[in-house]
Amino acid sequence: MTLLTAKSISKTYREKVAVNHIDLTVKEGQLIAFLGPNGAGKSTTINMLTGLIQTTSGEIRLAGLDPKQKEYHHKIGVVFQNSVLDGQLTVQQNIQNRARMYKNIDLDFENQLIDDFGLTTILDQRYDTLSGGQRRRVDIARALVHQPDLLFLDEPSTGLDIQTRKVIWGTLEKLRETRGLTIILTTHYLEEAEEADFVYVIDHGEVIAHDTVKQLKEDYAQNLLTIESENKDAVLAEIDSSWSVVQEKGSLLIKVPNEHDAIDFLQRVEPLITHFEFRHGNMDDIFMALTGKEIR
Repeated sequence: MTLLTAKSISKTYREKVAVNHIDLTVKEGQLIAFLGPNGAGKSTTINMLTGLIQTTSGEIRLAGLDPKQKEYHHKIGVVFQNSVLDGQLTVQQNIQNRARMYKNIDLDFENQLIDDFGLTTILDQRYDTLSGGQRRRVDIARALVHQPDLLFLDEPSTGLDIQTRKVIWGTLEKLRETRGLTIILTTHYLEEAEEADFVYVIDHGEVIAHDTVKQLKEDYAQNLLTIESENKDAVLAEIDSSWSVVQEKGSLLIKVPNEHDAIDFLQRVEPLITHFEFRHGNMDDIFMALTGKEIR
């Protein structure tokens, strides 16, 4: 079932167009990833969807609600790039202050969040004394305490170590499975986008591609087979004429349609090669193909 829709939303600042007529559809329980370089319009889009800023034009609806309505904000949780928590308060005080903004808070759920995010031992510490990873875990727990339908995560893992990211994503996946939590994510960590149900690639304020990860890979990411051989001419003679080949010193970089074609080719040239490496197309390839630049 569709949870959130955005129809032709735009945001302009004087003569600058930050977001240009973007359409979005988010279904319940999905993990949606926004990919794009800095300045592409990702955060501006998030800010419109969360009601932090108003659209210049277009329409946003969450379960039939408008961002201007109080009920809209009861259905969402938001974790911004920069924390909005009070550094002088303890972890517990920050979480409780958020909980008091809502009626009928489930204390068992709140305590489970504290446990799952590993916050039990730091509840009495002031927020400004915490490490970056601890702060981020508190930020997310606080955003979830009222059990929102939709969680917005704007670059949640920037600067975090892999252990912290695993704790965060393990807990969020648990909530998706048990409570049907929907997540919209902007990220520079492409391995996080790999796990998304649907991806929107944004550049210059526009959606330049949108699809499942699988389909985006098929459309834009090519598998790469690297061959080392002392007889490159003989290997080249066996390569399908439709395949792209780049020669680099002692290696041949061959773009192949799929792993099955790569296996067939390797079997034919096995006596000629001294080393090979096969790499599936990934999110880096998609990003480079669509934007022509690495994520910054």
